[in-house]
Amino acid sequence: MPLSELTRMTAVEAVRRLKSRELQPADLIDAALARMDEVEPAVNALPTRCPERARAAAVELARRGGDADSPGWLAGLPVAIKDLLPVRGVRSTQGSPIFADHVPDRSDIVVETLERRGAVVLAKSNTPEFGAGANTFNPVFGKTRNPWNTSLTCGGSSGGSAVALATGEVWLASGSDLGGSLRIPASFCGVVGMRPSPGRVARGPNANQADDLAIEGPMARNVADVALMLDAMAGEAAEDPMSLPLPARPFQDAVRNPVRPARVAYSPDLGFLPVHPEVAAVAEQAARRFEAMGIPVDRAAPDLSDAREIFQTLRAAFFVVDKAELLRTRRDQLKPDVIWNIEKGMALDADTIGRAVRARSALLQRVGRFFRTYDLLLTPAVIVPPFDVDTISVRKVGQVEFDNYIDWLSMTYAVTLTRCASLSLPAGFLADGRPVGLQMVARANGEAGLLSAAALLEEALGLASRVPIDPRPGPVLPPS
Repeated sequence: MPLSELTRMTAVEAVRRLKSRELQPADLIDAALARMDEVEPAVNALPTRCPERARAAAVELARRGGDADSPGWLAGLPVAIKDLLPVRGVRSTQGSPIFADHVPDRSDIVVETLERRGAVVLAKSNTPEFGAGANTFNPVFGKTRNPWNTSLTCGGSSGGSAVALATGEVWLASGSDLGGSLRIPASFCGVVGMRPSPGRVARGPNANQADDLAIEGPMARNVADVALMLDAMAGEAAEDPMSLPLPARPFQDAVRNPVRPARVAYSPDLGFLPVHPEVAAVAEQAARRFEAMGIPVDRAAPDLSDAREIFQTLRAAFFVVDKAELLRTRRDQLKPDVIWNIEKGMALDADTIGRAVRARSALLQRVGRFFRTYDLLLTPAVIVPPFDVDTISVRKVGQVEFDNYIDWLSMTYAVTLTRCASLSLPAGFLADGRPVGLQMVARANGEAGLLSAAALLEEALGLASRVPIDPRPGPVLPPS
């Protein structure tokens, strides 16, 4: 089979052929490496490769096997791992000059789980420094570019993973999400990125193990492949006491046998956000496809109007736990936005944190009541389309100005606070060809229902076959 056909194959199909021995892991490793050689100079998505490790892992997998009875068994499929996660024996930088030469002696639990279930790690995907920001660039590896228009940002912080998928360099890739880092680059690159509920994917060990804002999740070119990767990632781990047991049914069952949602809500702006009008129009047109299935789509949303204050406070506290020691010892090697976030956290007092926790508790109760009526909440995934790769962050949309690098991410970070399962599904394109994603949100621990509805909508929209693509140069375009 030509290498180009292998790289265009879905992950589900590739795994089927690996299981039947029609393909060997080495075939896919070779195909992926050849594709990287073709597209990496234009996009810079996978700056670190580990082919020798991947080939050795494939040989060991054939000798010893693994968790082959798992519904998420990947049978030797090559994957990319976001460079925030340590991979044993592989340069793992977090996009920071502080860790530019760091080679860990242990992998994250996420990586260990994937490898136990037959994944072969082939590359590390680029990320902003410490995952801070929704434009993927760092002083170690530079900028990652959007393949739909290489003058534009791919989003972040899981930008390298999104681009690697959109260009056909790998079949599956890991992402992480605090304020939207799975959903934003998926939207900007025309792929699927899923934020599972906290605990669904065991992670760590790390210094912030009790946190429920930052999670790890799957990215792929279509919903079925995301479900496959979630089956490969999910489950309990003793070192992550927040982790959840595997569900009784594989997540892939929800895609293979989808159940229609009974009632759907759509909000163009969550009631308080500025949104690029063409983005809102594309997202709503996609959401209304449910009406053609006989499913009511109401204009509605839970009250998330205080999400900004809550999230900014809790995120700042997160940065203190995670990075305060680096501020004290390596300040000169931190980017300004990271310094600002840590110092914001260090200036918090107990009363401010307490107010944020109480407000979030009230928000969770409102969201719970909302999901008594609705099975899904749909919104644009991002308030703007992809923009100039040299623009660090969006500072103004319409007449609304943002005073820091994360304010413009409210559409996704408001959902982060809810503990709900969510994903970005390709919804369509602007007139100038920029991709638009639809954010789909289900109740907490509702991954199966979310994947089921996403599979139905994906089929109705007919966009899954639009990737992978070859990188395309294009003009610089503004966010709004």
